[in-house]
Amino acid sequence: MTTTAAASGRWRLRQPSVIPGFGLTLGFSLAYLTLIILIPLAGLVWRSASLSGAEFLGILSDPRTVNALKVSFGTAFIAAIVNVVFGVIVAWVIVRYEFPGRRIVDAVVDLPFALPTAVAGIALAALYAPNGWIGQILNVVGIKAAFNPTGIVIALVFIGLPFVVRTVQPVMEEIDSEIEEAAATLGANRFQTVFRVLLPGLAPAILTGFALAFARGVGEYGSVIFIAGNIPYVSEIAPLLIVIRLEEFSYGAATAIATIMLALSFAMLLVINLIQAWSRRRYGHGA
Repeated sequence: MTTTAAASGRWRLRQPSVIPGFGLTLGFSLAYLTLIILIPLAGLVWRSASLSGAEFLGILSDPRTVNALKVSFGTAFIAAIVNVVFGVIVAWVIVRYEFPGRRIVDAVVDLPFALPTAVAGIALAALYAPNGWIGQILNVVGIKAAFNPTGIVIALVFIGLPFVVRTVQPVMEEIDSEIEEAAATLGANRFQTVFRVLLPGLAPAILTGFALAFARGVGEYGSVIFIAGNIPYVSEIAPLLIVIRLEEFSYGAATAIATIMLALSFAMLLVINLIQAWSRRRYGHGA
């Protein structure tokens, strides 16, 4: 009997399934993730480990490196916040309202996925440059929207919006409109219905969308370099600095900066995932 209990305890690690091939598919998944993700990241860390501690700290404390990291992470964070606000609104309009051209609006959301990032950068630079259609209007009120960190935020908002919309939209579709009607029947105003009834259930999905948009923004290169201006200490992003170090054949410095970005990104995404898990446990909704 003890043997049977021990055996059943061991088999709890794998849930019963009518679909065979668990061992094969698990082995393939682990091998694939190792080859595609773990080995390249390990190689990056190993290459940067060839630097001495003093050299690594020197690269980390270099003012140009610090400023590039601030620009990359700061603009990505701001763009992700903007995308959360407007992404939720766009998802709400697509899910809750019927209007002519709704399917077209739904399809346009995915356009940044299909559009090459370099094309997006050129288009945004042409629009928001001082002599561009939108740039000329903004110059009248004293706003320079290109060739500075503001331009970087605009590019990251463009490429990050679909991540928030497509993450929030399926969860929003599962929320029955009768919940809103019940809240109104119980005396809740529109503000209370949104912030106390709807948003708590959407919180895990919103955090997931924020994390995806932020992660994409931190590593974005193609759409940013055309509108950023790439001025050191002003609008130079970390991915561009890595490319510059590679062109200078300073492979150690390039891998060191990449390792720093990897560590910072992992730490921030870990915090976001912990908050998401807490939100899911509290409100009982999955992303």
